Formats: sequence, C-alpha cells, structure tokens
Amino acid sequence: MSEQKYINELFSYLPHRYPFLLLDRVTELTVGESVVGYKNITINEQLFNGHFPDQPIFPGVLILEAMAQLSGVLAFETKGTRPADGVNYLFGGVEKARFRRPVVPGDCLRMTSRILADRRIMMKFECEAYVEEELACSAVLSVVEQSS
Repeated sequence: MSEQKYINELFSYLPHRYPFLLLDRVTELTVGESVVGYKNITINEQLFNGHFPDQPIFPGVLILEAMAQLSGVLAFETKGTRPADGVNYLFGGVEKARFRRPVVPGDCLRMTSRILADRRIMMKFECEAYVEEELACSAVLSVVEQSS
C-alpha cells in the first residue's frame, strides 16, 4: 500500500523539529519495503550563512541525515510504532556513502530508501538522493531502536 504523508503527519513519526527536520514530504510508502520523500533546499536555511556564503552547498552530512529521517519513517511504519509509544530510531551507521553532485538552493532533493535488513532492534536501508534525475548521493544506512 502506498500513501502520502505531509509535514504535519511527519511530526508524529520524527522527534525532529525546525531547523533539524530535514524531510518535507513522503509521497510513497510501502510498509516493509520502501519509501520516497522530498526535501526542498532553500536559500533561507541558516546553514547557508556559513556553508558557504559565496557558493552555498547543502552539506553532505545533512543529506545523509535527511535520508536517515526518511528511513526512520519507514522503520516506524514497518514496526508499527511511534515516538509517542516510547520508541525512537537512532542513526546506527553509514556505509558506502558517495556524493556525486553538489546540492544547492533551489534544488528539490528526491530521496528513496529500501529495506535491506530488518532485525529485532536494527534495520539497514539502501538510500539514494536525486536532484531531478541526477544521483546526488547514495549510502547504506542503519538505524537502531531505542526504547525509553
């Protein structure tokens, strides 16, 4: 089943808030399989004051974080939990990260995440981020469940 999730719905999945919520919308979600989401890159983001003032580039580490947040939404849906249940998913690791092109203000980052492994408290995802049809970043990310 595929479904869209807009920003207000994402608040129930992710504990992040501005300026660290790096996911604007989920357009496709198939429980136990994959998810597609978007991050709109705007010049209004404070990070561009320092990265870099004369040549603004969205930091690669934040692209990885955005893909991890998208993967977290898929993890919550797949496991049937939410932060309100006392469960959170923390970034567990990054493998095979590759950056292919800079991401700059005005770009719309389309991200995909597909489950590679689903263990009791750890999930691993194959992630990609595109600007239009051009691959900007790819990585294998893992998240680890934390219960309070």
